[in-house]
Amino acid sequence: MFPFLQGFAYGLFLSCLPWLILGLMEPRWALPTDPPRRWQVLLRYWLLFPFLAFVLWLTSLWGGFGASLGGWIAGLLAISVEIPAERAWRRWRVHRARQRQAARARAAAEQRRAEQEQKAREAGLAVLDPQRPPVDADDLVRALCEAKGRLLQARRPDLAPQADRLYTRYGHVNRLLDGKFDPRELTHERSRKLVAEVAWSAVDQLNTMASVARGLLGVDPQEVRRRLAQPALADEERRALERRMELVETTEARLRELKARNEAALTALDDAAVTVSALNTQRPRAGVAAEQALEDLRRFVDQAHRYDRSS
Repeated sequence: MFPFLQGFAYGLFLSCLPWLILGLMEPRWALPTDPPRRWQVLLRYWLLFPFLAFVLWLTSLWGGFGASLGGWIAGLLAISVEIPAERAWRRWRVHRARQRQAARARAAAEQRRAEQEQKAREAGLAVLDPQRPPVDADDLVRALCEAKGRLLQARRPDLAPQADRLYTRYGHVNRLLDGKFDPRELTHERSRKLVAEVAWSAVDQLNTMASVARGLLGVDPQEVRRRLAQPALADEERRALERRMELVETTEARLRELKARNEAALTALDDAAVTVSALNTQRPRAGVAAEQALEDLRRFVDQAHRYDRSS
């Protein structure tokens, strides 16, 4: 061991001068740091590595004098192996730091998004993004996002806000239920299930609206009306345009019917919210009724002079 260590110290010390000259000529060849500097070359190959070789040589003297050939070769090659190894280590550290920073940025962005969504829900201004469902979205909320996306793809932005309103009402009623009932109670589970069933029926209506509206993607009602207003039209063309307009009106009537059903579902959710918020599920702390307590307090005030000891 000591002969190898002594030979390693000799080889390392002798290799410092070539690396010093090479680093002074082109620092990036002799340094693993980025950006390389000549003062770093002087620090490493004029002070650091020679001092390390000197310490290793002093340590090897415990075994006496006598350096091994393997130690010489290992010392001469040590720096050429250390530089790429240190470069790889530094790249790994930078990559790891960037990954952690990106993870922290994603976590912070998700937290800000969740807070914004919570504030929007509380203010009744929540707007669903079909491409990015809310952070705490369940299956029903994700289905609402998909239904809204289908309506937007069908070029019916006038119908898509119903999904936002359903999402707001659904979350509002569930928060009221969570605040009024214990999650372990059967009433809590049953009431949430009923709310979910109403919301799922509304989701089905939204999907049906999207399917119906998709059938009119190739029809422009304004263009049909403009052409029908022209006096010089052939009978066959007029009949075709009138038939096309009839299809538009029939489809719009169907969409209005489906929209009305969803309005009924929204009304049911509003009724549930008002009813649940009016419930008093907390056990009263007062031992008597409020009127009786007020009457007893007035009676005590009227007779408080009896406790005056000064007279």
